[in-house]
Amino acid sequence: MKLATIIGARPQFIKAATVSRILKDNPQINEVIIHTGQHYDANMSEVFFKQLHIPEPDYNLEVGSAPHGKQTGRMLERIEEVLIKEKPDWLLTYGDTNSTVAGALAAVKLHIPAAHVEAGLRSFNRTMPEEINRVATDHISDLLLAPTQNAIELLAKEGLAEKAVFTGDVMYDSILFYSKQLSEKHRPKQINTLDAFYLSTIHRPENTDNPLRLQSIFSAFSEADLPVVLPLHPRTRQLLQGIRFNDNVKIIEPVGYLQMIYLLKHSKKVLTDSGGLQKEAYFMGKPCITLRDQTEWIETLDGNWNFIVAADKDKILKYLHVSEFGPIQKAYGDGHAAEKIISAIQLAQEGK
Repeated sequence: MKLATIIGARPQFIKAATVSRILKDNPQINEVIIHTGQHYDANMSEVFFKQLHIPEPDYNLEVGSAPHGKQTGRMLERIEEVLIKEKPDWLLTYGDTNSTVAGALAAVKLHIPAAHVEAGLRSFNRTMPEEINRVATDHISDLLLAPTQNAIELLAKEGLAEKAVFTGDVMYDSILFYSKQLSEKHRPKQINTLDAFYLSTIHRPENTDNPLRLQSIFSAFSEADLPVVLPLHPRTRQLLQGIRFNDNVKIIEPVGYLQMIYLLKHSKKVLTDSGGLQKEAYFMGKPCITLRDQTEWIETLDGNWNFIVAADKDKILKYLHVSEFGPIQKAYGDGHAAEKIISAIQLAQEGK
């Protein structure tokens, strides 16, 4: 059986690393990795392949950055060419990026069955491009691999229950595996003088492209009781012109996955608009403040482990001081999502 895997962005590299590691020991499946090039600079792409020992992509489509329509169109064209050449039995996509929806669409147009990892997530905010990508991908894919029971229920409400399989979350597998490999060599040099800190990431356009929201967030960071370490993508750094903040905000270059897990492990709390980091914080028992208007990961909201604050300065500062937490729920599977994903694809192939 030949399985084509589509990846293009940082979170997909991490998820694919976990599944590809299991696939290497499966003689029944030959994996062909197609990298769209959505994240193309070394800090966002190459470092993840090296650190996570992901096999070199069989194809790098080098699409790069562009407006949504143009980028997705380029991906669709180039993925289609590869699929026609390789003729895979299945195509595997991850998450909710333009790479995800382009891969699924290219496959179904060529009558190649598509499987979607992280199916069933919903923010119910159609202004988010990620929401459009994930809904479209779920409805055109043949196998929906859901990370939580809530995702299964949401798929059922959309009439997709027959295609849905609960596997657990492959990111949980990843945290369990890679956190055991951490050492002091993964401590970024930029935080050598910090004994305690909060960890933050900001990248969503709802924050970065809105100066009022961005200023409110940075004002809160400036008044926080601990330094806020912020690995910042070059695009976001360019948008800080005119944003006022003090040296309590420690901006550093983007870091690799193991460095990020090190920062997470040693942080006091997390402030983020990233869906993935919300979960990773939950998996590692780190309280999170989510700088968005909603979350797809509603399980993290139980027990004061996650608060939705948007860009409200007062709420950010208020919830930094919450110190009582409930038990962490085992809502994301048993740490063997990768094996269950592969098994579900094999069963679907046998049933064709």
